[in-house]
Amino acid sequence: MMFRRFALPLALSLIATTALAQVPMDPLDARDARRLDRMEQVMRELRSIVFQGRDSGKPVVVQPAETDYQLQEVSRRLGELEQSLTRMTGDIENATREAELAKRDAAALRAENKALSDRLTAFESSATAPSPPNVSGELAGGPSANAGLSPAEAFSQSRQAMLAGDYAAAEAGFRDYVADHGDSAKAPEARYWLGKTLTARGAQAEAAGAYIGAIRGWPNTSWAPDAVVELSRSLIALKKPSDACQTLDEFKRRYPKAPAAVQSRAAAARTQAKCAA
Repeated sequence: MMFRRFALPLALSLIATTALAQVPMDPLDARDARRLDRMEQVMRELRSIVFQGRDSGKPVVVQPAETDYQLQEVSRRLGELEQSLTRMTGDIENATREAELAKRDAAALRAENKALSDRLTAFESSATAPSPPNVSGELAGGPSANAGLSPAEAFSQSRQAMLAGDYAAAEAGFRDYVADHGDSAKAPEARYWLGKTLTARGAQAEAAGAYIGAIRGWPNTSWAPDAVVELSRSLIALKKPSDACQTLDEFKRRYPKAPAAVQSRAAAARTQAKCAA
């Protein structure tokens, strides 16, 4: 009897519990449960990161999203490219400006060269006198001073006569050399030495013509600076100081590295011609 007294309430309790378990859970409660599960998972991950940082002694750094980093990198590179393009534009503008200035300077220099060349040509035509008939055998109807010699031998023989002080023989040899080989590479130098022989005997007008022929084109040779100075000295002797000063100005501009001795003679010629400083 006592067993039945306790068994009945127990049975009723079991039935109630079973019935309660069979009642379906509200869908809202299920979503809340899933949300709580996710929150707990995030919390566990955060705790893991914090504990890991604490154990390693390194600060926990939260990296920016990969997309944001790429956008920042692209923006930085675009900024650098824009700066490079700006610099390049400035360089191109400067180069264009310098090229224009150089073009103007070159045009002005060509005009100056043409003017001086025209003046020298006119002076050469008016200053060069006929050769004395007894200087060159060829002009007098006799044999050439360089008869039977090759161009190199004729030039060498005339040069040796010049060094030996035989200016008459040197003049005849260089004059014939210019007449026979006026288009050769050594012809300008032969005219220079011919001018030297003419200067030695005081034929300043002919000497000036020879020097003009020697320096036509303003060659860069060892003898060219001296030829220009000799031309200025001949012009001074011919009472043409203005032409002499213009010639000395060209000497200074075209041969700034001339030997000291030649520059000293040029300075003396400027003083003699009373050229402007």
